[in-house]
Amino acid sequence: MAELRYNPVIRDWLMVASHRQMRPQMPEDWCPFCVGSGKVPDEGFDVYRYPNDFPALSQEPPEPDDIAGGLFMTKPSYGRCEVLLYSDAHNVRLAELSNEHVHKLARMWYEVYSEFACDSKIKYVFIFENRGAVVGVTMPHPHGQVYGYPFVPRVLQQELVGAKAHYDKTDKCIFCDLLEQELSDNRRIIYDNEFFTLYTPFFAPTAYCTHITAKRHISNITQMTDAELDALGEISRDASAMYDILFDMPFPYMMCMHNAPPDGESDRFFHFHIEFIPPMRAADKQQFFASSEMGAGAWCNPTCPEEKAVELRAAWSKAKQETAHPF
Repeated sequence: MAELRYNPVIRDWLMVASHRQMRPQMPEDWCPFCVGSGKVPDEGFDVYRYPNDFPALSQEPPEPDDIAGGLFMTKPSYGRCEVLLYSDAHNVRLAELSNEHVHKLARMWYEVYSEFACDSKIKYVFIFENRGAVVGVTMPHPHGQVYGYPFVPRVLQQELVGAKAHYDKTDKCIFCDLLEQELSDNRRIIYDNEFFTLYTPFFAPTAYCTHITAKRHISNITQMTDAELDALGEISRDASAMYDILFDMPFPYMMCMHNAPPDGESDRFFHFHIEFIPPMRAADKQQFFASSEMGAGAWCNPTCPEEKAVELRAAWSKAKQETAHPF
């Protein structure tokens, strides 16, 4: 079964993709993303787009089951899903990639957003990375993913509604205003350069949550200059290095890239940013997203964002000294 089902209470679509239940646990001695698997170029690669073997969305979706009626609404699970391979090296970490390599990664993000956005049926392009077994990753080979949804997911809907309300009231971008206030306050800033700022937001919902926000008002990655794309690849890698240094371990996280929807209607008030959502609150303690978070949408951060920012700044400084590619 592969279809979309509508929740009329919260006005949101969800994906039903029962075939994904059949995804295998890969054997330790074989990886489809490695050279020699027959699924990627035999000559090797720096970055590579790989078609998802178990996509939740497809450009040729099956017809939904004959189950709709009344308030029960379905539609075909149209969309696109791809895996974005960061390297042909199975065990390399993002933090270990060179500047030249992560520049190519940023351009792959640019390319995939641009291509998905050309499909008028795709209403939102979501680039993301799930890292670590604790967030359900079954494939350690370094990779991210991209989903092209035929709807705008609810979290992004909420951001768009809030951003538009602020713009209508002030004629200003709320993300620009928030970044200006964070920079002025300075307590949660981890790193600030010409193009991007890495910081723990005032309203961080989890321990060690960080955002990377573009300093220039741009709504999506395709509006970036070459210099900004290079800087985006570097700061994304360096944030990953910071997390690895924090507890001296490959740090699990969810990296969520928030671009404006491709229709351009929100470009004046939506602002490109990346959110890192870690599932750990200490080296040996997981922060569980339980009833309050999942059932009520009421997040409870068990830590103080200002204190976590101090720890992250120290980890950033240490990573800067120890990495093979100085920041």
